[in-house]
Amino acid sequence: MAQARRRLGRRLAQFALLLLLASLAAALSWNWQRPPHGGTPPQARGPAPAPVHTAVVETKSFPIFLNGLGTVQATNTVTVRSRVDGQIERVAFEEGQMIKEGELLVQIDPAPFKAALDQAVAKLGQDEASLTNAKQDLQRTSILSKQGNATQQLLDQRTAQVASLTAQVQADQAAIASAKVQLDYTTIKSPLSGRAGFRLVDPGNIVHANDQSGILTITQLQPISVVFTAPEQQLPAITEALQSGPLQVTAFSSDGQKRLADGTLKLIDNQVDVASGTIRLKASFENKDGALWPGLSVSTRLLVRVIKNVVVVPDSAVQRGPNGLYAYVVTADGKAQLRDLKVGQIEDGQALVQQGLSAGDRIVTSGHYRVQPGAPVAIVDGQGRQTADKRSEDKVD
Repeated sequence: MAQARRRLGRRLAQFALLLLLASLAAALSWNWQRPPHGGTPPQARGPAPAPVHTAVVETKSFPIFLNGLGTVQATNTVTVRSRVDGQIERVAFEEGQMIKEGELLVQIDPAPFKAALDQAVAKLGQDEASLTNAKQDLQRTSILSKQGNATQQLLDQRTAQVASLTAQVQADQAAIASAKVQLDYTTIKSPLSGRAGFRLVDPGNIVHANDQSGILTITQLQPISVVFTAPEQQLPAITEALQSGPLQVTAFSSDGQKRLADGTLKLIDNQVDVASGTIRLKASFENKDGALWPGLSVSTRLLVRVIKNVVVVPDSAVQRGPNGLYAYVVTADGKAQLRDLKVGQIEDGQALVQQGLSAGDRIVTSGHYRVQPGAPVAIVDGQGRQTADKRSEDKVD
């Protein structure tokens, strides 16, 4: 019986202690919430303004481009071959060297061709001497024939001999011209300006006129061409734009990140590829810095036209939601307003807005994930410092 009383006493003591602790907690809570000096409790605050970067909507010209993929092609490519048989005496170029038109490439041993030319010249001299003698014999025979001291047969023979020797002299002159050409062929010069490829022969090698491999390949790099394709649906727009003058074409690296060169459209192919539904185009580039290389894959951008006085915004301001495209506009009282947009083309980080925004609107360009329609925003600069919206300042003043 005494043990039960002790347990009951301990429980009552514990219960009293709990009541005391609860009372102390309530008192502390009331003192913490009570305003100092008997003031009224502070009102609940709204959400903090979301920090955002903004930009002002502008009206300006907007270029319309047609993007594609293309391949660089040399304007001219020549495989240099020998036109005579002979031994290479000298190679006058280096692999990869820029070569000018008419510059010496290879010298073939000219001695056999010089000897052939000398022989043709000597033969011409011999035949010319015989022709001179035959003309004199014909002249004397003609006089004797008129006097009746020479037969007609002899006169005809002398006449035929002069004609035969005249033809022989003409053949000798042609042989000399041919020998000179063959001699000239021993000096191989560049037919165009360009870059030399690999050297396929060495001094001392024997080359032949019917060799298929050639001596080297020269590729013209300035100017250079890019062949690319465009959808057949764009053909009317391209041909219409060409009526106003040459169209600008820009070549980029294959990933589209690096600008390589600017050129102009030179050719539209004369037929559409039925299999792919595309039309081939060719653009020409000066390529003064050698950025374009034959066989290189590039991205192309053809300027079709320029639309003037349209609403243009940074493409980072355009967001995509379940109901389509939208943007946040910062109102005069510093709150975010959601605007549904209708957007045309997007090029070079700029978007053409056809509906939803007007010039002068201030739009959010970054920080969208914290913005809520109707909630306040805080405009910050590029260093993250808060700035004031000029329109809000004017309203406060």
